[in-house]
Amino acid sequence: MKLFLCIAYCILLGGCGKNVDPERSSTDLFNDGWLFVRSDSQPASIRPDKMEKVILPHTPRLEPLTVNNQWQGICYYAKKFMLPEALKGKLLFIRFDGAMNVADVWLNGKHLLTHTGGYLPFTVPLNSALETEAENTLLVRLDNRDNKITGPKPLRLLDFCTYGGLYRNVWLISKDSLYITDPVSRKEGGIFVHASALSEEKADLHIRTNIANFFTGNKRADIEYEIHDPSGRIVSSYREMLSIRSKEDTTLNVVCQLKRPVLWSPESPSLYTLNINVRQRNRLMDSEKVRFGIRDLKITSEGLWLNGKKRFLRGVNRHQEYPYIGYALSDEAQYRDVRKIKEAGFDYVRLSHYPQSPAFLEACDEMGVLVLDAILGWQYFGDSLFIEHALHSARELIRRDRNHPSLLAWELSINETPMPSTFTKAVNQIAREEFPYPDCYTAGWIRNAYSIYIEARQHRHDLYPSQPLLVSEYGDWEYYAQNAGFHQNNWKDLLPEERSSRQPRFSGEKRLLQQARNIQEAHNDNLKTPAFADGYWAMFDYNRGYADDIEYSGIMDITRIPKFSYYFFRSQRTTPDVLFIASYWQPGESQQVRVFGNCEEVELYVDDLLVERRKPDTDIFSSQLTHPPFTFNVSCKKPGTVKAVGFRKGKVVSEHKVTTAGKLTHLKLVVDESGIAPARNDVVFVYALICDKQGSLVHSASDSIIFHIEGAQLCSPAFLQAEAGIATALIRTGNMPGHIRISAEAKGMPQADKEIIIE
Repeated sequence: MKLFLCIAYCILLGGCGKNVDPERSSTDLFNDGWLFVRSDSQPASIRPDKMEKVILPHTPRLEPLTVNNQWQGICYYAKKFMLPEALKGKLLFIRFDGAMNVADVWLNGKHLLTHTGGYLPFTVPLNSALETEAENTLLVRLDNRDNKITGPKPLRLLDFCTYGGLYRNVWLISKDSLYITDPVSRKEGGIFVHASALSEEKADLHIRTNIANFFTGNKRADIEYEIHDPSGRIVSSYREMLSIRSKEDTTLNVVCQLKRPVLWSPESPSLYTLNINVRQRNRLMDSEKVRFGIRDLKITSEGLWLNGKKRFLRGVNRHQEYPYIGYALSDEAQYRDVRKIKEAGFDYVRLSHYPQSPAFLEACDEMGVLVLDAILGWQYFGDSLFIEHALHSARELIRRDRNHPSLLAWELSINETPMPSTFTKAVNQIAREEFPYPDCYTAGWIRNAYSIYIEARQHRHDLYPSQPLLVSEYGDWEYYAQNAGFHQNNWKDLLPEERSSRQPRFSGEKRLLQQARNIQEAHNDNLKTPAFADGYWAMFDYNRGYADDIEYSGIMDITRIPKFSYYFFRSQRTTPDVLFIASYWQPGESQQVRVFGNCEEVELYVDDLLVERRKPDTDIFSSQLTHPPFTFNVSCKKPGTVKAVGFRKGKVVSEHKVTTAGKLTHLKLVVDESGIAPARNDVVFVYALICDKQGSLVHSASDSIIFHIEGAQLCSPAFLQAEAGIATALIRTGNMPGHIRISAEAKGMPQADKEIIIE
């Protein structure tokens, strides 16, 4: 291997696109036209003509809203395809982004591969069994039963669900015989981009590329690099020749210098693009594109510095499930989740407790959300085969995600599980091998075993470690009840619902305020520690394997509707302006008014009469907050309107009002786009809001609502009970453009209609 400095050779690539053959290599979605069946039969007994047609991503069974008996077993996927003329003579591969949990793959009856582990990608070469002139049959057997090698512990004891199926994208990859290798399956495979020596004037860009020669003879390759800045302008390019032996691969290391780099940060998530072309005698053999960001990250026991500025990261934990479909989210749905996390006021997310979708990380890159990236693991540590699998997963995780600028650290730890030092030393060594740069940080819950010590608040020690500290989880446990704090023996005769942070959205104003207060107390306490970040548990409500109810600690419910606590976190960010009255303003229910805002002062009006103008709270649970709430001791005596007006430097900057809901009169249908319109092969929430004649949501309504869908699949039941005035349907769009018509009806109200156009 050689190290080339291209600083002196960086030129603009004029005319480099000559003689480009766009069919020389391709990576195409392979999600359509699959067949599916749940069966424990042997592969030879599976008949494609008896299987149902499905589109990926797919879940083996639509689950109920509350999952207390998640499906586990064996299922099969099959796909028949003819090889297009343009792909004949190519090297063909199938890449599975995720297949739960043990996968066996056959092509035309030949067994090609067994892969263990449901959260990381694997690539299968096809040529050894490929038919070029006849129809091919691809068969995949999946087993998502409890597995001691992969863990975690059995589903009946597990704090989350693992679902099943081909629940992420599948890709058909064609390569010519001189190609850029797969990043996960090969040592030094693929492309690795990393920036160092950053300043306002320059940045050194390290580019490592692994290229394989599948020809029968030695070949010379012409490697072209082209770097585009965030505006799309070409800012650097380079060309290098190298020789590769037959049936071998070669790694090429290049260091380029970029002038005046545009840095990536949560406030400005600027992304560069690297294009690499592989030519052989001016013929384009392969081409790959990588998006990356340039940022300087430093973490010590004194805190975190990003691009030279010290900062605290306010974060949240996320499980990747949706109701009904489990893990089988579309890329657009992954994007919408990141959008919600960002809009809630977070700049950091912990991916608990497993590797999550590539699309989710790409959205974090785009929107500026830092990521704690984890291998699978929770409260279970197995034998030597388990250890081997966990170590291998650590390598695969880093290889998959190393180019993401949103990457904060690698959580190469089995959460809440004793681990031997031999394991922690081995996994840290893997991290240094796979990511050999100073800003490679590992994280784990064993003290002094990783770069960063992650500690849930419920496990907090009296003494802080002399290493970087991150509060991995907080707020879920019942910290604050009757001023008890950690003194939980003072709860006396409180019922669980009277002290818990686990509050369903339909639990009412008092309980939702209780959740927000618990969260405020815990977050305020975290800010007293040396921690450089904290992560609330959790962003969304979710299902658990061992429980007969949903885990309700989310600041949004499982259908992504906000609770009051969502607005508390929004108010902790200085921009944009936030003002929210955490009340339904109901007589006999609303005993005081709490306002979440990031302004300096708030005026409160009841029926247009000024009650009080006040500054933020100064109690013991507000001492460390960026923007404490505003609490007004006024109760609702009769139906009416309460209005808050926010001021900064004496000027009005925000306003919010709440009117007592009247009698329900009609339904309103709302489609959750969250920044990205419904697309093909998408999953989308449709909300039926029960409103009064003024259009206000009737939060007390729990009416039965019937949904009718034309042009899409209804994943949720057609008959739904409203929760806190909203019934949520989940639809899956097809793979063709068209119109989707949705209607909802309820007793005593006219039918509501909505149309979605899929481009």
